[in-house]
Amino acid sequence: MLNIIRGDLKSKPAATSLLIDAFEQIKENFDGSLYIGYPIIGTSEGGFQIDALLVSPTKGVILFNLIEDPKKGIDYEEIQDENYQKFSSKMLQHKEVVNRRKIAFDIVTASFAPTYAAGKTNGDYLLFTSKSELISFIENYEYDLESYYKPILSIIQSITSISKTKNRNYVKSVDSRGGILSRLEASIANLDSAQSEAVIETVDGVQRIRGLAGSGKSIVLALKVAYLHAKNPEWNIAVTFNTRSLKGQFEKFITNFSYSHQNHEPDWNKIHIIHAWGSSPKNPGIYYNFCMENKVVYRDYEDARGIAPRYGEEFDIVCKEALETVKSVKEKYDLIVVDEAQDFSPDFLRICYKLLTKNKRLVYAYDELQNLNDKQMLSPESLFGLDDETGRPLVDLKNEEGKPKKDIILYKCYRNPKEILTTAHALGFGIYRDPELVQMFDQAYLWRDIGYDIKDGELADDKRVVLERTNRTSPEFLSEHSPIDDILRFEVFENNETQVKYIVEEIWKNITQDELKLDDIIVINPNPLTTKSVVGVFRQALFDKGINSELAGVTSSPDIFYSDKYITFTGINRAKGNEAAMVYIINAQFCYAGMELSRKRNILFTAMTRSKAWVRVCGYGINMVELKNEYEKVKRNNFRLDFVYPNEEKRKILKIVNRDMSDDERRSVERNNNNLKDIVNDLQNGLIKREDLPRDLLEQLRSLL
Repeated sequence: MLNIIRGDLKSKPAATSLLIDAFEQIKENFDGSLYIGYPIIGTSEGGFQIDALLVSPTKGVILFNLIEDPKKGIDYEEIQDENYQKFSSKMLQHKEVVNRRKIAFDIVTASFAPTYAAGKTNGDYLLFTSKSELISFIENYEYDLESYYKPILSIIQSITSISKTKNRNYVKSVDSRGGILSRLEASIANLDSAQSEAVIETVDGVQRIRGLAGSGKSIVLALKVAYLHAKNPEWNIAVTFNTRSLKGQFEKFITNFSYSHQNHEPDWNKIHIIHAWGSSPKNPGIYYNFCMENKVVYRDYEDARGIAPRYGEEFDIVCKEALETVKSVKEKYDLIVVDEAQDFSPDFLRICYKLLTKNKRLVYAYDELQNLNDKQMLSPESLFGLDDETGRPLVDLKNEEGKPKKDIILYKCYRNPKEILTTAHALGFGIYRDPELVQMFDQAYLWRDIGYDIKDGELADDKRVVLERTNRTSPEFLSEHSPIDDILRFEVFENNETQVKYIVEEIWKNITQDELKLDDIIVINPNPLTTKSVVGVFRQALFDKGINSELAGVTSSPDIFYSDKYITFTGINRAKGNEAAMVYIINAQFCYAGMELSRKRNILFTAMTRSKAWVRVCGYGINMVELKNEYEKVKRNNFRLDFVYPNEEKRKILKIVNRDMSDDERRSVERNNNNLKDIVNDLQNGLIKREDLPRDLLEQLRSLL
């Protein structure tokens, strides 16, 4: 089927609408993509936009010039020539679509002028003056583009600029991990239809992009920023996020994509890649700037700790305070793009919304399962509120037929093999945990949204259901490069010493035999409070073998995560938003049991889904044995999720039992658990009698429990 991607072509609304209508009538008849207002081609004069582009394996490449007002006497032949010259010069830069000195496929140019009173084709210059003429031509025209279809898409989507960033010419063995990785990276060469829509389709207002780990959210956002910057160079654009190391990634990707669209660097006076919090004029942030420019009290992390009710809510409380105390807000940006929105409170997103000019162009992307606390994304109505005059929601994210999408879901995962992703979900939710689940979506349909199909049963409260990822959402090539037992391993050790020895020897082998680079490997410690203290012994052992390492954000720059000069050790917060071929998770036993279990399981999910090829989940002790047992159940079920969907009451109980806690709550629970254990032991051992306990207290306990 033809996928129609509606970019911004507001200068020609009537012709654009009629062109889309024509292709809507025949889109079921052939495969391909029709881009409106895209691509923008970088030239020596800057960005050159083609009105519409059809790329189809059976219809070839057709460039459209749309003529809105025939009275202006536009020379459509000259425009078609320019379209051809700009597009062909772009193609000639890529040897995969060139045969000797010529482009290896035909390029057809056409003009669509539905308001022309009369017109006719002049030789090679096609002119269509009605939908029927255009439809008739397309249905009768055939061109075999199969061999070049995917490379052409990769070029016009600017994805080739990503694939060229990592050179693996050093690889000697095609069967080494380096050789496998080279093939994997070459295979992920194109955006799918949902990703293309997320990049190009733009609304005046709020747009939400949802996708699980590895679905390409950050790449899509970078492409979107570069595309909109090329189209609207006067816009002030902010890109914000939680993980500081994402700044370098966004800078690199936006720069690469801007060269593709405009043939020069972006204007960094108009694009601001800025952290959410910020601390000074040299290290600005959305919140910091908001406070400084709107005369609101600014609080740094130390101040925030003093007023936050619990660990992890420091930023939430200062954003709430800023909104409550601000008197008026200066509008600053034409577009704000928020990555990792699941990590932010509603108040931060409301700050972003208030900073926008009248069109309120806010794009926020998230994956709820990568949430490292108990925040949940609110509905748009709850998040942005109601209009004071009409009482209607300020933001409505319902998609309308024939219009750019406001709510886009990226179903397909291009990073994790199916086995890694399904296991991460199984452990994250505790699907095979004994005796019960850890957490569950309140909306059962979200399982479909993140790419699972129902293989058996029913996705409803108190019903058994069997869920599985298919090739539609988890491409097979991600799983075919290695045996399952090599893609994913759970390793149980007697103690930390044997864990350290194993990981150091494996990394040594990865570098000296497997042809992996240092920046292909990351080591993640899941407990954010112990990372500094526990990784030292690993790093020293690697250093003794001549392998350099850094602790991300501590011994290296907080804005840099990778380097080809060292192995990166990291806590979970800095790991988010990053990926590596080989991921080692140390001390994974931390995630098996205990208080705040939802957060711990979300940490394990996030850590596992950093991998684009192989994962080693390592730990020691009985909790690690039990965690591996959970994995073995996933494996025995052929990487399907088989469980009874908990009803609303059970879901509420899970949220309470496994919730995040403040320090005071945690200490109180620990103290009372110990007291109860002492009472039970004393009763069992006869040190106290039941009659020794106050009857009224027993009755109160009985009524509460």
